[in-house]
Amino acid sequence: QLQASGGGLVQAGGSLRLSCAASGRTFSSYHMAWFRQAPGKEREFVTYITMSGIMIHYADSVKGRFTVSRDNAKSTVYLQMNSLKPEDTAVYYCAATRVYNDRIYSPVEYASWGQGTEVTVSS
Repeated sequence: QLQASGGGLVQAGGSLRLSCAASGRTFSSYHMAWFRQAPGKEREFVTYITMSGIMIHYADSVKGRFTVSRDNAKSTVYLQMNSLKPEDTAVYYCAATRVYNDRIYSPVEYASWGQGTEVTVSS
């Protein structure tokens, strides 16, 4: 089970740090990802981190501004979001998968999802 937190209202240019805590003792066996979904839009890929934390992928729209990390001892994955823009406004979801292939950018590859945490960036 995944529990996301850390969302909120922030002004453009500001920062937020999202957390996603996993229950159970198999967190280190899963690759983790963050997706987001803005109102009226499809869920889109944000970032992906392998179970070891060695391989990381970012959507072009967040490269250089967002940083994903994980702490396997705490069963938690983080998303540090800096230089936030109004277009980053969305509900952010963490997700878990055992898959590492060219389909990691699609939500259908993920079996487990957190409940989402809302991020609103005002201009």
